[in-house]
Amino acid sequence: MNTIRITKQFSFETGHALYGYDGKCKNIHGHSYKLSVTVIGSPISDTSNVKYGMVIDFSDLKKIVKEEIVDVFDHATVFNKNTPHIKLAEELKNRGHHVILVDYQPTSEMMTIDFAKKINNRLPKNIKLHAVKLQETESSFAEWFASDN
Repeated sequence: MNTIRITKQFSFETGHALYGYDGKCKNIHGHSYKLSVTVIGSPISDTSNVKYGMVIDFSDLKKIVKEEIVDVFDHATVFNKNTPHIKLAEELKNRGHHVILVDYQPTSEMMTIDFAKKINNRLPKNIKLHAVKLQETESSFAEWFASDN
């Protein structure tokens, strides 16, 4: 059986601040993130299966990524919960803003690791996560590959 990789792309807007950073990103700012999720598997060979010929239905992959990442992170502000930004986060929450507190520095690298774990936990057993690419700007991105982990 042939092994095929399929990729679904997503976009969302998220703000963050990097506590302790020595540059501009220590300030709250946002990005128009582009997320690419690539899974690997064999197309379904059972001709009686309604998903015959698919590795995974793109809509099934979309549902997982939207529920775990896009719907959660879109138009949110992300802070490391172990920094003094917690006071600012509480103030923003009290004013009705969507704030996410994570246990890591919310860099593209760490967000990519987090996203890979969340997606991996939801994939069917016969489908493997191959890669996650999180593009922060037009020229900057982080990538996670299963073969590296």
